[in-house]
Amino acid sequence: MVLPALMLFVAVVLIPLAMTVLLSFNDWGQYKGIEQVFILKNWREIWEDDYFLEMFLRTFRIAVLATLITALLGAPEAYILNRMQGRWKGFFLLVILGPLLISVVARTLGWALLFGGANGVVNKALMSLGVIGAPIPFMFTETGVVVALAHVMMPFMVLSVWAALQRVDPQIENAAMSLGAGHATILRRIVLPQIMPGILSGAIIVFSLSASAFATPSIIGGRRLKVAATLAYDEFLNTLNWPLGAAVAVLLLVALVLIVVGSNALIERRYAEVFR
Repeated sequence: MVLPALMLFVAVVLIPLAMTVLLSFNDWGQYKGIEQVFILKNWREIWEDDYFLEMFLRTFRIAVLATLITALLGAPEAYILNRMQGRWKGFFLLVILGPLLISVVARTLGWALLFGGANGVVNKALMSLGVIGAPIPFMFTETGVVVALAHVMMPFMVLSVWAALQRVDPQIENAAMSLGAGHATILRRIVLPQIMPGILSGAIIVFSLSASAFATPSIIGGRRLKVAATLAYDEFLNTLNWPLGAAVAVLLLVALVLIVVGSNALIERRYAEVFR
């Protein structure tokens, strides 16, 4: 029964990945095109050129910041959503899930319109509220990419935390309140430890999707602010250096796999020690 699904997985995932890995070891020249030889030229170029290091550092920096923002805002959102009753709960759940029904390109273009320039909607609103004294450059900056990515990825964090909250017995909070615990103490010592697995799983999802995102960095960041995904795209379609683009894509995939597997191992070890 598993064989058809396994064959489909091999055909659409493993074979293209294997072909991409093999392509990363080929040679390329402007006049000779792709030459099917086994060399380490592309990997050596990535290792020795600080330009690629800067791209990957920027990629992971943006992903970490977007993950932190979604965790700080998404966990309270999920908690408030879980406390709602009746039709309001369904309405706000639809509001949270609504962005997932819209293309990521359309959402990102919306942020581009909001950011604008010095006279953009966001800058005007912040200045009218007295939050900032001068316009903040959002377009073609890491700040704008982080804000747009955090909005795009927020539903994944909210859903992860909300799923964890479904397993929390509300009577525990009532028992703590009857024993004299304040709301801050209940949140810090009872609710937060129980929803931490949801926050961590949501963080892994958001980080992985943010680090491999293409549409949002390419629209908000433009050509002046490249990340690993847009760099691989440029190598494939602009310079036509497919082997180098394949090496960048493979390196990004390997880095993400190592980070996710390492994070899962640390989380499992942590909770194994706690519940031992």
